Amino acid sequence: MKIAMLFSGGKDSNLALYRLVKSGHEVAALVTALPSRSDSWMFHYPNAHLASAQAECLGIPWESIRVSGEEGIEVEELERGIEAIKRRREIEALGTGAIASRYQRSRIAEVCSRLGLECASPLWGEDEESLLRELIGLNFEVYFASVSAEGLTREWLGRRLDQGALASLLSIKDRYKINISGEGGEYETFVADSPLFRRKIRITAASPSWSRNWGVWEISGYEIVKKG
Repeated sequence: MKIAMLFSGGKDSNLALYRLVKSGHEVAALVTALPSRSDSWMFHYPNAHLASAQAECLGIPWESIRVSGEEGIEVEELERGIEAIKRRREIEALGTGAIASRYQRSRIAEVCSRLGLECASPLWGEDEESLLRELIGLNFEVYFASVSAEGLTREWLGRRLDQGALASLLSIKDRYKINISGEGGEYETFVADSPLFRRKIRITAASPSWSRNWGVWEISGYEIVKKG
């Protein structure tokens, strides 16, 4: 199928993209919803503006859709943007990185139904710990870009997802009952490299900010460099 991939730049959309490409689908574009506010109900916010750099590394065309971030309204705004992309790119399906969030998946599925598109969610219903292990095993370079849950302290900002981080997440999950994949808003991520990247992102400047029990790791400088 010819697919447009909803792409936040985080781990889930990158792993879903990897699965779809490896399954033989043609990805016509990466589509990033850019919310005007940080508390969007539907869309990833931290460092989403860097999705264009990730698309450059992947060698896939990038499209952006501005959304308000307001519940209900932002879905309508997304639909209008996807409709325009469907006409322009002649896509047959919309890819998502949804794993377990019925709120997110149902709304994307409704958009697809109204636009006559298939909804491709290759991670849906899979074991969340196994997906994290897959990311680590495939050498995805994943960083924690925001945290907002008990047990996730400011030290997590900018931390790389590796075996040590996974062990810590499992311990925090047992103690605080968080969603280990972050789909409940516990954390968000940024991917600097993946097996699909032709080049990678080297982060040269980033700053953490912290308020009460949540924080953001804002990337302010980067380079696109050769791999290896």
